[in-house]
Amino acid sequence: MVIDTGVATLDAAAHASTVPVRAGLEIDAATLEAYLAIHVSGFKGPLHARQFRGGQSNPTYLISTKSAQYVLRRKPPGVLLASAHAVEREYRVMQALGAEGSVPVPRMHHLCMDATVIGTAFYVMEYVQGRILWDPALPDVARPLRQDHALAVVRALAALHRVDPVRAGLSDFGRPEGYVARQIARWSDQYLKETSAGRCAALDRLVEWLPAHIPAITPPSAIVHGDYRIDNTVFHPTAPTLLAILDWELATLGDPLADFAYHLMVYRLPSLSIPGLAGHDLTALGLPSESEYVSAYCEAAGIPTVPNLEFYLAYTMFRLAAIFHGIAGRVARGTAVSDKAREYAGQVDTMAEYAWRQAQSLGDA
Repeated sequence: MVIDTGVATLDAAAHASTVPVRAGLEIDAATLEAYLAIHVSGFKGPLHARQFRGGQSNPTYLISTKSAQYVLRRKPPGVLLASAHAVEREYRVMQALGAEGSVPVPRMHHLCMDATVIGTAFYVMEYVQGRILWDPALPDVARPLRQDHALAVVRALAALHRVDPVRAGLSDFGRPEGYVARQIARWSDQYLKETSAGRCAALDRLVEWLPAHIPAITPPSAIVHGDYRIDNTVFHPTAPTLLAILDWELATLGDPLADFAYHLMVYRLPSLSIPGLAGHDLTALGLPSESEYVSAYCEAAGIPTVPNLEFYLAYTMFRLAAIFHGIAGRVARGTAVSDKAREYAGQVDTMAEYAWRQAQSLGDA
């Protein structure tokens, strides 16, 4: 099915996943057209822009012309934390992985760090036509295909963790040692500095508890995605084939087991502001159990087991709560860009309590 926008022909999935550009995030079409005509091979206006419903951190647009479609992802306007909204890092890692070839990513077209063009830095990439599945329970997938979809997601993450950063040209993409300690320090610092959102008792406790319980031995560093969820992937419209991994803002060199635990934690969480699998009958749904999912990751990653998984889950729940707290700060300052921002902001205490309970399950908490 196609939809006539008056400027370009969009597939129905793209149209359904986008909305008119939100107030405060408008783009000067004439300026952008002139710029892209110079910097993107084959680009020819006029263009029409719609905004994707997601893109909580970095506003994301579908740019359509009569002959092609592109995705533009930009930093949000307003006062930003120094290390946040790093569109330039997203661009670099996807460009490198596209050349490496074992991890599915969109093709990169252009990075613009000149904020005068549309108001903030941005990049333009290929629009990958396919399905974005928002719920790990996969209600929109036929039951016989659910396990294959789920396993495709975890195997793609394992493939990422097996990429050699040196051969991919990413040896300087992050510090290879001490990832979890630095992440705990980073998110603790951002939580403590984000005064607009107030304080949370469970987060205060975790800020103290986590540094004292970091495993003594961690695996070799790997390229980590940092926010690997099923809704950050694009599937073939009908088959369990993963076409692209999106949203690489938090990618770096780090601990692959922490990256995997962040992805796995939906098995331990109910549906809050993001969907979870806790409480679901996974057998009835045709989905792998948690242990089967862990085994599939280990097999694809070439490792025997995931040591210290329970600690990693406590850390990743804390990290998600800290991310929600940062969103709450943007809501308080009026710079949040997603319709779901207030919903995320309202889940800070709940998510932090899950993290603290997970920490307590290890004892000594």
